[in-house]
Amino acid sequence: MQMLLHANSLLLLAPTTSRLSASASPGRSGTARPLPPPQGHAHSARAAARGTRRPPAVAAASPRTPMAVGEECAAAVASQGFVSDARAYWVTRSLIAWNVNDQDTSLFLYASRDATMHVSDGAIHGYDSKIELEPEHASLPDNVAEKFPFIRSYRTFRVPSSVDVASLVKCQLAVASYDAHGRHQDVTGLQLPGVLDDMFAYTGPLGAVFSDKDVDLYLWAPTAQDVRVCFYDGPAGPLLQTVQLKELNGVWSVTVPRYRENQYYLYEVKVYHPSTSQVEKCLADDPYARGLSANGTRTWLVDINSETLKPASWDELSDEKPNLESFSDISIYELHIRDFSAHDSTVDCNSRGGFRAFTFQDSAGIRHLRKLSAAGLTHVHLLPSFHFASVDDNKSNWKFVDEAQLAKLPPGSDEQQAAIVSIQQEDPYNWGYDPVLWGVPKGSYASNPDGPSRIIEYRQMVQALNRIGLRVVMDVVYNHLDSSGPFGVSSVLDKIVPGYYLRRNVNGQIENSAAMNNTASEHFMVDRLIVDDLLNWAINYKVDGFRFDLMGHIMKSTMIRAKSAIRSLTRDVHGVDGSKIYLYGEGWDFGEVAQNKRGINASQINMSGTGIGSFNDRIRDSVNGGNPFGNPLQQGFSTGLFLEIGLAGNLKDYVLRTHTGEAKKGSDIYTFDGSPVGYTSSPVETINYVSAHDNETLFDIVSIKTPIGLSIDEKCRINHLASSMIALSQGIPFFHAGDEILRSKSLDRDSYNSGDWFNKIKPRLENPSFRPLKNHILSVFDNFVDILKIRYSSPLFRLSTASDIEQRVRFHNTGPSMVPGVIVMSIKDAQNEKCKMAQLDKNFSYVVTIFNVCPHEVSIEIHDLASLGLELHPIQVNSSDALVRQSAYEASKGRFTVPRRTTAVFVQPRC
Repeated sequence: MQMLLHANSLLLLAPTTSRLSASASPGRSGTARPLPPPQGHAHSARAAARGTRRPPAVAAASPRTPMAVGEECAAAVASQGFVSDARAYWVTRSLIAWNVNDQDTSLFLYASRDATMHVSDGAIHGYDSKIELEPEHASLPDNVAEKFPFIRSYRTFRVPSSVDVASLVKCQLAVASYDAHGRHQDVTGLQLPGVLDDMFAYTGPLGAVFSDKDVDLYLWAPTAQDVRVCFYDGPAGPLLQTVQLKELNGVWSVTVPRYRENQYYLYEVKVYHPSTSQVEKCLADDPYARGLSANGTRTWLVDINSETLKPASWDELSDEKPNLESFSDISIYELHIRDFSAHDSTVDCNSRGGFRAFTFQDSAGIRHLRKLSAAGLTHVHLLPSFHFASVDDNKSNWKFVDEAQLAKLPPGSDEQQAAIVSIQQEDPYNWGYDPVLWGVPKGSYASNPDGPSRIIEYRQMVQALNRIGLRVVMDVVYNHLDSSGPFGVSSVLDKIVPGYYLRRNVNGQIENSAAMNNTASEHFMVDRLIVDDLLNWAINYKVDGFRFDLMGHIMKSTMIRAKSAIRSLTRDVHGVDGSKIYLYGEGWDFGEVAQNKRGINASQINMSGTGIGSFNDRIRDSVNGGNPFGNPLQQGFSTGLFLEIGLAGNLKDYVLRTHTGEAKKGSDIYTFDGSPVGYTSSPVETINYVSAHDNETLFDIVSIKTPIGLSIDEKCRINHLASSMIALSQGIPFFHAGDEILRSKSLDRDSYNSGDWFNKIKPRLENPSFRPLKNHILSVFDNFVDILKIRYSSPLFRLSTASDIEQRVRFHNTGPSMVPGVIVMSIKDAQNEKCKMAQLDKNFSYVVTIFNVCPHEVSIEIHDLASLGLELHPIQVNSSDALVRQSAYEASKGRFTVPRRTTAVFVQPRC
């Protein structure tokens, strides 16, 4: 960051052809992959469908990708002659559902504890038990159909009450169908989440529970045949002891002496695994781990509440939290932990790129954040910081490019990208959207990945940011996991209860629309793990908000339960005020969950009325033009209804005038795919943005979409105009780190694995006419700070209810006679004591904001705004931008004059 602030050595690097690649598929958010893509990634289908970037784990880190597992499974089936699919569903203790049509079909359930079943001559052999199922004439019960709506039409068969279901779910299982003459028709495996939820849903303790003398370990594993815990001497030392656990109703537990604290352990789970059709002994971390060794090879048995893990005054941090009166006061700055300080020479070299960098109070990065905080910014959103797979925690294994040598290459050279690609699986950079374990900070960001450092330093980071006036948002990725199967170190949950935590299709294959290994929050214990994990971060790390990656792949009920659990936290009991913790996420509706096929999901439309925010692609696409997967040359800065409804909080009931003069609600105006433009019930439910980590940076977008000959000065004006539309919208503004200082990523949309070089927060565009100079960067930053100050100068820019917006916000340059390229938005407060409208602002009674996207000055008369005591906002009167100071208002005619590519704010001061 300091390179941008001082602008002493602006290094330029050309966008190469591969950096300009883009998918033609339409999408809501997100990006094309940087080329060439690393082997083993599978997020293109998800990204092209709707959404965002996604780096699932690389092949090197996760050799058992879903495809690899499928291939191994197929090989195993070929050798055994048994089934590899699972098309039948055991939905409750007594019901099995299968999509069979013949009413005379009879079904039998087969089980083998040692997984020795095989098919020969149309018959199943090697089973321990064979159970005839009774056909049911009724359809699926309502509660089952609600939970599994995609199998609503399946026929149901009853399991005899005499069957020991708890024992059977530990076996290799199959159902076979026979016709009325007893001839074999079909055979398939079973999906078990329904019956496991019905019989083993559990709300008691999980993980490690510490008392004065003992530690109790609890593991939910109802399909396991045996569970032991292996204790080790240190993060890489030898096995010390193996201890047997006992099972009660699907939960395995053991009590060990307190001296085990700070030892390392793994669970050894003996369980039938459908991916190999074998009973496997899986070594797995504790799903409720609160500490890990490097790369998660072992779980560290740690008491997260130990005083030795707390920074000074940690327990009093709630008293130091920056004030937050309303969620409508929030503004968010999205930041990658490594981007923040990897190149910051004002940070100790051993702390750069990690948690500790935020504790250097006089560093260039912290000085920059402090300026934003002083202007009104409230939240820093940190990209994933839990334990993910794609970066080695051991710094001694990292590889780096020689940046000094890359800087000497011609800006149009391909050699920089080739150098990055050659080490990108072994360098320290990745966004981190390939989760392994959710509940532990990432070791690569800590000074030491073993032991207490990651816990202490994460807490120090939150504390340091809070102390400069910024609350901390954690980016959580509950929609998918890095790996599955019984072997890889980055597979955890699927080792312990195979086939439960991951969502599968009707053939039994793992769904991959979210990248890979989609999780299934519709299952009770997945929902519980997500909520428990959120509480862990909220209580133990005092995190102030959560951003949900692909929130639409999570069930709405999970999000509602999460919100309720978090809101119940109190400072007296938990040391946290849960009412101040904000939730938001990506509400894209695609893949197997689209249109509520797996239950009511947390999509944009469904989340209306919940108070949970979702990213507003409507305002993004209106400002930028097109969408992230469309033609990159499609122009933005439109003045259409999409933008106006976005400025008005994206409310579904807000009424707008179309170009024909017709009045329409936001919900009656539609996007290209038929979705309503307005979908929120409250302004706190919309996250307004024009760029994010998985799109181009704002300056790159401007550079792509504007004419080649346009001067850098004009590009800077457009950059600021876009930011001002977000900053002055009703709703919650969201800014990508560096957009306020002309950051470029060489036009790379999907830079998740593009290394420090391409993600460095500094401009790198090839054409000299694109080259920002020091004065451009400082000017754009000054204007950004001004626009933040304007937002926080009046509560009228931060209305908290739909009724307030509907009552106070008006758009004036509308209908058939509108002047193209100009948006005029007024916000009215109570004018006097007799006014029925409540007074919100003690300083201003009227605010008028004009966005002039035209390349020329505009003079426009708005009769409804005549005879007011409007004047240019005092912050803009004193702005370093000479053009905005020329903005004027003529009261007698209601005439506003606004210079080219300028946002002008006029206020009526109270007497």
